[in-house]
Amino acid sequence: MITVHHLADSRSQRVLWLLEELGLDYRVERYERDPKTGLAPAALKKVHPLGKSPVITDDQRTVAETGLIVDYIVREHGQGRLAPEPGSEAHLRYAYWLHYAEGSLMPPLLLQLVFDTVEARTPWLARPVARAISGQVKKQFIAPQRRLHFDYLENELRSQDWFAGNRFSAADIMLSFPIEAALSGRRAKRGYGYPQLEAFVANIHARPAYQRALERGGPYTYAG
Repeated sequence: MITVHHLADSRSQRVLWLLEELGLDYRVERYERDPKTGLAPAALKKVHPLGKSPVITDDQRTVAETGLIVDYIVREHGQGRLAPEPGSEAHLRYAYWLHYAEGSLMPPLLLQLVFDTVEARTPWLARPVARAISGQVKKQFIAPQRRLHFDYLENELRSQDWFAGNRFSAADIMLSFPIEAALSGRRAKRGYGYPQLEAFVANIHARPAYQRALERGGPYTYAG
C-alpha cells in the first residue's frame, strides 16, 4: 500500500488528490510544521534525507519530488487513467506540464514568498532597507516573471478546458498548487484579469475527489 508522508497545508495535498481521483487505497502519515519556522519537522528526514514533503513509500520504494511522485503513481497504478496515450503528441504535452509546474512556475512564486518573509522578519530598525531592496527585486524580476507565466497559462485555457487538452489529467493536478497559491492573494482585488484560471480553480475545487482529499489531508489554505 502507498503511504503518503504528508506535511500539513503543503503541496503534498496534490498527491492525496491524485490518489483519490484514481480511487486507490493509501494511508496518510501526517507531519506538522515547526511553529516557529513553518518548515517541515526533522522527523521527515527519517523518510528521505532532504526531510521535505511530499514523499511516498510504496512497499520498499521511497519516491520524492512531486512531479516524479505523480508520474510514478499514474504509470504504476493508474491503469491508463489521467494521462494520454504514451508516445502520442498529447502525452508529450502532458509531460511538459508535469515538469513545468515545479521547474518553471514555482520559482518566481517561491522568490515572492522568500522576500515577503524577509520583509516581515527583519528587525524593525533595518526594515526600511530590507523593504527597499525587496521592493526592487519584486518590481524588476518577480512581478514581470509572474505576469509572463500567468499570461501564458491564461492563454492556454482560452481554447481548451484542461492543460493537456479537453480531458482532465494528472497535469492539472500538478499545476493546481502554484495556480491556487498565486490567485488566492488576488481574489479580493478587482480586475485581476485571469478569468480562465479562476474558472480552472473553481472547477478543481468542485471535484469530489478534491474534496475527499481535503478530508484526508486536513486544513489547506488554498481550498477556498
